[in-house]
Amino acid sequence: MAVKEKKSPKAYRTISEAASELDVQQHVLRFWESKFAQIKPMKRAGGRRYYRPEDIELLTAIRELLYTQGYTIKGVQKILREQGVKRLLAALHEEKKESDALPVSLPRVASDPVSALKANDDGQEQKGEQEGSQNLHQQNAEYQKMRDVLGRLKEIKKMLNAELPL
Repeated sequence: MAVKEKKSPKAYRTISEAASELDVQQHVLRFWESKFAQIKPMKRAGGRRYYRPEDIELLTAIRELLYTQGYTIKGVQKILREQGVKRLLAALHEEKKESDALPVSLPRVASDPVSALKANDDGQEQKGEQEGSQNLHQQNAEYQKMRDVLGRLKEIKKMLNAELPL
């Protein structure tokens, strides 16, 4: 069997390639299309979907929020509605830069996560954002600790499965 070469980041992807890259099933991508109006893959004759690089980037952000951060679909819809795609992606990229050890991360804070990114009409950051930023850094540390514990629990599960096969 021939080994497929990795596509260019700028290349369009079929639904199977996108699903594989995002580690989700194809039906999940179709479902997300029905729930998030911002996901608009190009469709060719016969309804075949082709995802643009910006679609993949948005899908990656949605996957991160749903699967890693624990947001509900309604929660992600609210973030996208209130922030827009560009601000969400910018926030996720900023979080990734701040935390090399973590994947793209937008930790949940006690207050509304969207409020940390809102700005006044004149473009100046709100006072609450500074407090929210400190809170985000503290939550990032807590998030990392939880990820470490989860990693250890997974190791224990592997050891138990090896000792007690079902």
